[in-house]
Amino acid sequence: MTDPASHRQIPVLLDCDPGHDDAVAILLALGSPQVRLLGISSCFGNCSVEDATRNIQRVLALAGHAEIPVATGAAGPLLGDAALGNYVHGASGLDGPPLPDPAADVVAEDAVGFLRRMLVESDSPVTVVVTGPMTNVGRLLRDHPEVAPRIAEVVFMGGSTERGNHTPTAEFNTYADPDALDLVLRADVPVRMVGLNLTHQALATPDVVKQMLAVPGVIGQTCAAWMGFFGDSYERLWEFSSPPVHDPCTIAALLDPDVIEWREAFVAVELDGRWTRGTTVVDLHRRYPDQSPNVRVAMRLEVDRYWDLVLAALERLSDRLAGADR
Repeated sequence: MTDPASHRQIPVLLDCDPGHDDAVAILLALGSPQVRLLGISSCFGNCSVEDATRNIQRVLALAGHAEIPVATGAAGPLLGDAALGNYVHGASGLDGPPLPDPAADVVAEDAVGFLRRMLVESDSPVTVVVTGPMTNVGRLLRDHPEVAPRIAEVVFMGGSTERGNHTPTAEFNTYADPDALDLVLRADVPVRMVGLNLTHQALATPDVVKQMLAVPGVIGQTCAAWMGFFGDSYERLWEFSSPPVHDPCTIAALLDPDVIEWREAFVAVELDGRWTRGTTVVDLHRRYPDQSPNVRVAMRLEVDRYWDLVLAALERLSDRLAGADR
């Protein structure tokens, strides 16, 4: 008999570039029964696409979920050269504590072919979560526009209503491939944007790290150590006392409709500015009245609820691993 709870699960494809915060987003998805994670595709960004792919495989091995299929994606943007975020996440993109070796091979298809197949084969529209540059999904919608109706929505971490981080005006993911993001913003798919203005509220404070350490087993210890490495980078580069854990906010938005407050707005991305490449123009006050809202923009985070979701998922994964070892 089919479990009735399975019908309430949200089918999700995750496209990412781990990255410490991407890694926590993977764990949040794996540890949340509301999510049915269909697969993960990699992209350049926080590191090379080769390292990103390996990091996904290692996180899945850490969590005991090597059965999740992984596809290798774009090594660079649609146009121009690749920008990498190793200056934040270390040479491997996931520096810090040791991780297990990959426990399964990647699929034969590239990311675009894999995403297309998973969308077509799904028995219901799929939520596509992007926590790195938008390259794979931009290519998908450019080359296979017929799959747009199979996408329930695109939820992406990127951009900001305020300032940037990679440059004074641009967040890293939107800087890395603005042309791909432009394709998605102009496609006929619902889009939600989780930008720096929201994720800078998701700080891994010492109390949060203490709660991670209290999670039994390797999962909590690893996440706490990731926050140490990530936090040192943020203190050195941007003078943050605690690191903002950006990417899990996208998954949290699927789990709890009240964890984030949203606002509809017209959003565009700057493609050609000498100083402003990748800057998201977010029209919160209808200064462009001829442009209709095309994105739901994340504005305010219920911080305690957010961390409750993350910590509960880590506990579930830890309990599952402990049960498997008995």
